[in-house]
Amino acid sequence: MRGALDWRKLLPFVTGAAVGVPAGVALLTWSDPRSIRTAVGVFLVAHCVYGFIRPKLGPISEGRNAADAAVGFLNGVLGGLTGLAGIVVTVWCNLRGWSKEVQRTIFQPVAVAVFLMSAFWLGAKGTITAETAKLFVMGLPCVMAGTWLGLRPFEHIDEAMFRRIILALLLISGALLVI
Repeated sequence: MRGALDWRKLLPFVTGAAVGVPAGVALLTWSDPRSIRTAVGVFLVAHCVYGFIRPKLGPISEGRNAADAAVGFLNGVLGGLTGLAGIVVTVWCNLRGWSKEVQRTIFQPVAVAVFLMSAFWLGAKGTITAETAKLFVMGLPCVMAGTWLGLRPFEHIDEAMFRRIILALLLISGALLVI
């Protein structure tokens, strides 16, 4: 995957997220979690249904650093607010029409960066407790195992299958958020 990594493509997303995460963390104090969960779930379900039935469209053109940074900002806000650190960027990468390798080299580093920035800002606000740290340590092996398992079939699937898998996973996530 390192060969597909393009820092010029990645930088606007991470820069936008660096501004968005503190805004998302700040929104935690007055937002209604149920409303946000439902809104994100409805957005994901709608996007995925559209993604499955839409006609073949051309990708969004290259050279859109400002749009990528805005998406990074929205991704950072959502990540800081909900912990859903890669959803907006994943949707955008799909709309950009990038190859599966390029998509992964964008949304995975962005999600990791948003998680780290969120942890920093939440820690600065004093909201990370020993229980939170314990749950993080407990969940980390599952994240690592899921990443490892996801890499196994990655090389053997084509672009169309990758797109359908991403849409299906986002659809399941959205439906679970709504339920």
